[in-house]
Amino acid sequence: MQASGPGRHASALADRPAIPRTVWALGLVSMFMDISSEMIHALLPLFLTGTLGASVAMVGLIEGIGESTAQVVKVFSGYLSDRFGRRKPLILFGYGLGAASKPFFALAGAPGMVLAARFADRVGKGMRGAPRDALVADVTPAEIRGRAYGLRQALDTVGAFVGPLLAIAFMALFADDMRTVFWIALVPGILAVLCVVAGVEDRAAGVAEGGRPPPVRFKDLRHLGRPFWGVVAIGVVFTLARFSEAFLVLKAHDEGLPLVLAPLVLVAMNVVYSLGAYPAGAWSDQAPPERLLLGGLALLLAADVILAFVPGLPGAFLGIALWGGHMALTQGLLAKLVAEHAPTALRGSAFGLFNLATGLATLAASLAAGLLWDAGGAQATFIAGAVFAFLASALVIASAGGRQL
Repeated sequence: MQASGPGRHASALADRPAIPRTVWALGLVSMFMDISSEMIHALLPLFLTGTLGASVAMVGLIEGIGESTAQVVKVFSGYLSDRFGRRKPLILFGYGLGAASKPFFALAGAPGMVLAARFADRVGKGMRGAPRDALVADVTPAEIRGRAYGLRQALDTVGAFVGPLLAIAFMALFADDMRTVFWIALVPGILAVLCVVAGVEDRAAGVAEGGRPPPVRFKDLRHLGRPFWGVVAIGVVFTLARFSEAFLVLKAHDEGLPLVLAPLVLVAMNVVYSLGAYPAGAWSDQAPPERLLLGGLALLLAADVILAFVPGLPGAFLGIALWGGHMALTQGLLAKLVAEHAPTALRGSAFGLFNLATGLATLAASLAAGLLWDAGGAQATFIAGAVFAFLASALVIASAGGRQL
């Protein structure tokens, strides 16, 4: 007789493969580097506008160039990891470059030097991003891939709220000296590099095991297929709706949040993000993806409306928390969808192409958000975000068309 009820559920849990060691290692690496990056990122908008005298439009430009650079570089790193069949060397180089860029934020005397440091940091992120995401898929059985991406994202996001908390503590300790905090941020960056060396085990990509490297040519794109490009289209519209979190910091500061507490914005967002990422990943192994995507977009639309129309710090932090909830539901899922809709031989390249498209959208979104802010204030920026969240919801519904993505 077939087991049923709680017994069958317990048996299914026992039979489920364990999340591989390399996924845990990549999560810890991401956590340390995010601690390093977010100690800087939490303070950077106010460092630019307050210390260096930059405009909000310049903040948007720096954020847009930085993030879009990371996504563009992922195309090349993903391709190289497919061609040579190894992911770890590019992952190590990317984290090493990210760590090496940190001192230049502390040394910056003008917005141009911050832009250069941010550019180098994001090149490092681009070099590691696509190979890392592809390696997670390489080493993880398909039936727990959502959990694996959720776990890596959850650990990454732990760093994203620990970093700002440390920034607050060090700002208090060093009397609001942001440059000293930037120097201290180098330490977890070095720890991330050491974790790559000691903890990440490479695995030959599928095509390399077959003995033939896969050059990325235009004709190869047909192997990705319409479902993959549908995921890309959804990711682009998502990104247009979700501009840089720097604008969340500026919004809270405008509502009265003191400079020393500015990192609490990213703490609040990333606590929600971290707590939700693994459960959302587990849910994505069971539920239709459009259900999670639409849930995430509903949270993003609500966040934008609250940030646009509800005054005061309580309204700002409610919107920020909802923003983190939408990230938890959607970011790991989008990575899982890319992995599922790409041939194994082109998996790194697929992540690179996905991130190229969303990176260009990031540049456009951050520039537009900065210009809208300068022209019409925070309300205009978040209303525009709500419009794009609505459009993304319509695209998800149209793409599903009564079937699963």
